[in-house]
Amino acid sequence: MNIYIDHEFHYETENLVRLFFPNEKITVLQGTPEHIGEKDIISSVKDGKIYTEFSGESAECQFEDTDTKTIERKMAVCLYEVLVRVTGRKQPWGILTGVRPIKLFRRLSESGGKAYARDYFINKLLVSEEKTNLSAVTEEYERKILALSKPKSFSLYISIPFCPSRCSYCSFVSQSIEKAQKLIEPYFELLCREVEYTAEIAKKCELQLESVYIGGGTPTTLNAEQLAKLIDTVNQNFDMATCREFTVEAGRPDTIDRDKLTAVLKGGADRISINPQTLNDKVLEVIGRKHNSQQTFNAYQLAREIGFKHINMDLIAGLPTDTVESFKNTLDKICELSPESITVHTLAMKRSSRLTQEGNALDTEKEVPAGKMLRYCEEKLFKEGYHPYYLYRQTRMEGNLENVGWSKDGYDGIYNVFVMDETHTILGCGAGAVSKLKKPLSEELSRIFNYKYPYEYINGFEEMLRRKEQVKQFYDELAEYLSEICV
Repeated sequence: MNIYIDHEFHYETENLVRLFFPNEKITVLQGTPEHIGEKDIISSVKDGKIYTEFSGESAECQFEDTDTKTIERKMAVCLYEVLVRVTGRKQPWGILTGVRPIKLFRRLSESGGKAYARDYFINKLLVSEEKTNLSAVTEEYERKILALSKPKSFSLYISIPFCPSRCSYCSFVSQSIEKAQKLIEPYFELLCREVEYTAEIAKKCELQLESVYIGGGTPTTLNAEQLAKLIDTVNQNFDMATCREFTVEAGRPDTIDRDKLTAVLKGGADRISINPQTLNDKVLEVIGRKHNSQQTFNAYQLAREIGFKHINMDLIAGLPTDTVESFKNTLDKICELSPESITVHTLAMKRSSRLTQEGNALDTEKEVPAGKMLRYCEEKLFKEGYHPYYLYRQTRMEGNLENVGWSKDGYDGIYNVFVMDETHTILGCGAGAVSKLKKPLSEELSRIFNYKYPYEYINGFEEMLRRKEQVKQFYDELAEYLSEICV
């Protein structure tokens, strides 16, 4: 499929077309073709006129604006109109292709009020009323969390890039234990060193720790002694007095045992995730999970018995071979357990995942099963006393839908909100981690990348520590600015 453009909006044009044709190879070319093929799209912005043509359908509109963003939006609306006519499908998020719609909704609310933001979403961005309502509620809860952050706040992320097996949908930098067992010990020792070094920098910069998240991968692939040492390293080196939340992503139920959970809780981690994804054993087998639904129930009950007061559980809508009824059954059973928070993801078909490499394609029906699953989630979870507290989107999602974190009152996952909103600095440790340095009260963000894979992390460790010196340089340069806004 070729898209011919004569304007600068290459990225937005390609991404919008990809929503309707997620399984097609798309090429964007400058200029106008001599002959228009059946799959050729023309998008033109010239001489005060926006024009789109595709498969016998066309649309055009006049514009007098000089604002680039407004012209880009009108171009997208014109293109969207034609794509809807040709495919017969509307997108739940309209012309929005970004990861952070709640951040946009908040900006619009701050500039013109909630009613203005709702109207803009529905009438300017063509977002459905259902998703607009979800955005409005989510933004209210996010706003309360964002108010906790101060100019010198930061959060800490620690990566454990190992899993018992690799799920068929996974594109993360994680390696199965079978292939990476010999790397775990040297990786772990260096990780503790990096945590210590990062703490030294945070102290020199006089930063205030708000939340800690140990994720992956599956952190509970570490043994109990390693988990205890890692958490102790955090506690001994960072000032934990201001830390509002400490999460360990326990993840796979088959990696959870009493000794590990005890080590986590004794270390002060007050929030864990136990992630079944589904309670359909046949679906678990299809996606490559090495546990069954009973192990999920066992792990959950063990965590309660040991004393955890905040358990999150992750589900995925749209998994291969899963049905709407099967998904409803999973959610009903999870609600019976009554975890404090539930995160509902939509399947994303990443190019590096086994699902995609084996030739699986995204569904392009008018309403994909995942859409019905998410609608049931919203109905069920509101009734059960949960509310949406953060929301984000990814590329190549089933039905162009979203991921939503739901929680009971008082149990919102604050790290999730801080990282998704890019509220403040995130200092990352471990393979694949990225430190994001945020200039307060602005949208300026600098990134420092750790090595991606465990073997790279081990071999290039000293160089990686040198990169972290950029954190100190960043805050030294902001010293005068911070002294002004912190008064």
